[in-house]
Amino acid sequence: MMIEERYKKRYKAGDTPWDIGKPDFNLIQTATTMDIKPCKALDIGCGTGNNSIWLSQKNFDVIGIDTSEIAIQKAIEEASKANVKCTFIVIDFLINKIEGGPFGFAFDRGCFHSLNSDEERKSFAENVAAYLEKDGLWLSIVGNADEQRDGPGPPQRTAKDIINSVEPYFEILSLVSSHFGSNRPNPPRAWVCLMRRRRFA
Repeated sequence: MMIEERYKKRYKAGDTPWDIGKPDFNLIQTATTMDIKPCKALDIGCGTGNNSIWLSQKNFDVIGIDTSEIAIQKAIEEASKANVKCTFIVIDFLINKIEGGPFGFAFDRGCFHSLNSDEERKSFAENVAAYLEKDGLWLSIVGNADEQRDGPGPPQRTAKDIINSVEPYFEILSLVSSHFGSNRPNPPRAWVCLMRRRRFA
């Protein structure tokens, strides 16, 4: 089953442990401490829009994309409740063309890590770079393979997995071991990776 189909099914079934009803603290922390200035932003795999809404409240001009119609519908409702202006689109990032770029900032929480091979992740990174302006930033939150885990959880990647895939297109500014923003008592571990698009990408 394609990744997109799997996510659509899980939204239909309400099996969405990643949907925590608030922005991920890693986004807030990184955007604040690294002083990322408001700009056009692309939230890849935006889900129900919590991170897009937070960015919009901080004066970013946000387009949130996801393959799930259920998630996008909820994101539109949540943005309306929060009284913020975001654009939400049902679209497949790896296949369809996204209008509105180039972007100064791209964010993904758990999209990049869903791809299983170096080649697929490289394609994803190349695609992100293609949508960013010169020196544009990409923040990715990635399941961390250093965590010993018995039960289910997000896909796990090593630091090497990340570096191998993004290196041709991005300069890594910071790669920090953290955990996902979560409603669980023991949140899954994560890598928080902030990157700058290479000039020649």
